[in-house]
Amino acid sequence: MNNLLSDRINKLSTSQTLAMAALARDLKAQGRDIISLSLGEPDFNTPDFIKEAAKEAIDQNYSTYSPVDGYADLKEAICKKFKRDNDLDYKPSNIVVSTGAKQSLYNIAQVMLNDGDEVILPAPYWVSYFEIIKMAGGIPVEVPTSIESDFKITAAQLEAAITPKTKMVWYSSPCNPSGSVYSREELTELAKVLEKHPNIFVVSDEIYEHINFSGTFCSIASIPGMLEKTITVNGVAKAFAMTGWRIGYIGAPEFIAKACTKMQGQVTSGANSIAQRATIAAVEADPKVLNYMVEAFHKRRDLVVGLIQDIPGLKINVPEGAFYVFPDVSYYFGKTLKGTHIKDATDLAMYLLAEANVATVTGEAFGNPDCLRLSYATSEEQLTEAFRRIKLALTEK
Repeated sequence: MNNLLSDRINKLSTSQTLAMAALARDLKAQGRDIISLSLGEPDFNTPDFIKEAAKEAIDQNYSTYSPVDGYADLKEAICKKFKRDNDLDYKPSNIVVSTGAKQSLYNIAQVMLNDGDEVILPAPYWVSYFEIIKMAGGIPVEVPTSIESDFKITAAQLEAAITPKTKMVWYSSPCNPSGSVYSREELTELAKVLEKHPNIFVVSDEIYEHINFSGTFCSIASIPGMLEKTITVNGVAKAFAMTGWRIGYIGAPEFIAKACTKMQGQVTSGANSIAQRATIAAVEADPKVLNYMVEAFHKRRDLVVGLIQDIPGLKINVPEGAFYVFPDVSYYFGKTLKGTHIKDATDLAMYLLAEANVATVTGEAFGNPDCLRLSYATSEEQLTEAFRRIKLALTEK
């Protein structure tokens, strides 16, 4: 029946993170003891003070359509957050609130890209960047990195990737899937390249900003000359354990913010009213209220890195943020494990699901076919058991 569907949807790839999560749920429903390390979702509950703000909003009858670009007092609160945490001077007219950071990214692609425009993607990159760019007619241009470079591109690589068709650069820091965090010095070097190209814009995805073990964080828009060239994307899903509340936002040059509002007005209109009121409480809070979650993720990071280093053939960097590890598993390509021939990371992910009952995601979905992405947003007990199973599946004949 695909011939009855649009070419657009037939050319669109399914999100492999969501597909693996769905497969894991199906196997669990069949009675399999699956440990899922596939989805990037905190296992904490939303903090009580945010839930209380939502309850108050219900009692105050915030039940009508919200403004397309977000409530005025939420936008003011986001501006103060940007100044407090990132030293960014945005006005409410620079802010657009959307139904999750994913919609923010979709809006940006739709209003900025024409057919044939190139978008530079340091690889690995978040799985949906590639397809969102394609849907807007853009051409993703992957710039490979490796464990040796901590999965970060250099200024020389960026310069070499730029062509007359380059319109944008998209990246995340802390990075999903690698957990890498760009330092101010590294971003300054990239900014020096971009200064020579005034018509190239940057999307800086900072959704994992507060889940950061490096002790520092830099928004590229805070580097002199970059504010008017950068669209800063953020939200409350990850740091505040609010994935289901579906609130993301951007800080952008006013003409881009207006265009995103125009686009959103024809697609979803304003984001959920109750979730927006709760988000005010989240962004106004001192980030220190998140320390208990960040400390738990940091401890799990150390646990998982140690467990991976104990598995023969796996190579790993030490991620400085987010809650993922992205080991190089290419040692196992071409090998036969318990009768299963492993050609690539996709084969290995399916083998681990079948043999170890552990769900992971192939690195191919993130632009690096030598790796697997594993989330450690689950308990230490579950992580210890998952990696015990993985080690057994990879080392037993």
